Amino acid sequence: MKLVTFSTLYPNALRPQHGIFVETRLRQLVASGQAEASVVAPVPWFPFRHERFGAYARFARVPREEVRFGLQVQHPRYPLLPRVGMELAPFMLAAAMKPVLGRLLDQGRGFDLIDAHYLYPDGVAAVMLGQYFNKPVVITARGSDVNVLPRYRVPRRLILWAAARARAVVTVCQALKLELARLGVDPQRIVPLRNGVDLDVFRPLDSEGEGEPKGECKDERNRVRSGLALQGFTLLSAGHLVPLKGHDLVIRALAQLPGVQLLIAGSGPQQVPLELLARELSVADRVRFLGALPQMELREVYGAADALVLASSSEGWANVLLESLACGTPVIATNVSGTPEVVNAPQAGILLQQRSPDAIAQAVRALRRCLPTREQTRRHAQGFGWDDTTAGQLALFRHILAGGQGAPAAAGDPGRPEAQARVWP
Repeated sequence: MKLVTFSTLYPNALRPQHGIFVETRLRQLVASGQAEASVVAPVPWFPFRHERFGAYARFARVPREEVRFGLQVQHPRYPLLPRVGMELAPFMLAAAMKPVLGRLLDQGRGFDLIDAHYLYPDGVAAVMLGQYFNKPVVITARGSDVNVLPRYRVPRRLILWAAARARAVVTVCQALKLELARLGVDPQRIVPLRNGVDLDVFRPLDSEGEGEPKGECKDERNRVRSGLALQGFTLLSAGHLVPLKGHDLVIRALAQLPGVQLLIAGSGPQQVPLELLARELSVADRVRFLGALPQMELREVYGAADALVLASSSEGWANVLLESLACGTPVIATNVSGTPEVVNAPQAGILLQQRSPDAIAQAVRALRRCLPTREQTRRHAQGFGWDDTTAGQLALFRHILAGGQGAPAAAGDPGRPEAQARVWP
């Protein structure tokens, strides 16, 4: 089967971590040998490349075409207008991409199906393109496109329009399926296919790829911790530095945890306020901001930490949870969206029923009293590899190309797992 993977959430040379979960899932699918893909990853048009224009200038510097992991990736431009951009974006995106997809066909790079990621504007535009080229469309919903964007009248209406016309909507967790159904999407058209984790990339430091300690690698974790100047129990908070990620709550909890250190991996507009908060609470000497890290560096930080804290107010399927667990590091996470589907056993860590500094501090103390071994945590993550997701995608796409819609009859609905993790308080 030949696909066009279509998403504005896709890595590029200027933003190699942007939407890396879309790229990773596609790489796993193509590696099966049963699917081919052309990637169309549009970026907003901007005329100036000078650094003084900030993020917009980075759009201008993105290459028009590149090869990533053997996949040909196009980055065509589309207009995105300030102020009114959110309501017009799907229409402008679709109009700008018609000639791009048309050229694929003219060049003999035909496609059977449009594999779109993110409901708005990408999914809406993809359905418009599917109607124009008479191709079936599958849209993957990933989080805020379900939990946040439908709060706005026009996006909500267009999301429902697109979901009714796509052959299927994939959600990366069962919780998002339930929320989409609550919004009015036919549950029979929704197929949960969770994200997986690359168990070869994300693994315990003291291992050689299978998660079990090996003699000659025993000192790797100590070496990394020494390089980071870590001495005591160390927490990691990872994600974009924005309010919904709750980094401030972890810093406030640190004030109740003497001797505990905190690493913060990520970049964003909240860095200065977070630094000021750490100084105000007299914990700045125990907080270190690492910036945005590539995957291999992040793997080392996961392995060096004793626990990851994810204090988000909203998530779809938080990839950092699985990455941390695959590195043998347990997690403390707020009980939102798909998180209980990951943190569903004691060896994974603790679910927070309350999102507060006090609850985080109490959970850290509880986890330290009964800390799972890194081998136990790694074994939990091994149940979340990519094989089942890839098989589910292939079955879904074959079903769609045979004229079906929604989930294949044999796929069933796994239901939302009941959380069996330790819950605090």
